[in-house]
Amino acid sequence: MSRAVEETNRAMLRARDAMDRAYAQPLDIPSLARIAHVSEAHFIRTFRATFGETPHRYLQRRRVERAMDLLLNTGRDVTDICTAVGFGSLGTFSRTFRQIVGESPTDYRRRRTAPAAPVPSCFTKAWTRPSSFG
Repeated sequence: MSRAVEETNRAMLRARDAMDRAYAQPLDIPSLARIAHVSEAHFIRTFRATFGETPHRYLQRRRVERAMDLLLNTGRDVTDICTAVGFGSLGTFSRTFRQIVGESPTDYRRRRTAPAAPVPSCFTKAWTRPSSFG
């Protein structure tokens, strides 16, 4: 790997790390390009070539991943989670979540936190009968 390619990769990693750390903060292309020490257009092109998606899509995906965790592990409502992960609009959050996950945030939570199915009665009766070995 040439020195130039190595430097470019490091610059893109710096910007991606900044996105990972501050995913809930307002981030824009000019500030991310400054972190990578490149122009805005070059940053977008190079980020996509390096990571396979645009910086905007990467940031959306990181925010949705964090929202998925919050939906399953907290009792916070969807609107609160939306703002906590950095979305400014519930509509944008819901649309983006559905595009990435394949279902709405509410459906995602409901399907994964549904109570366990009850144990069939035939199984429980077998375990509660008096033993004939005693």
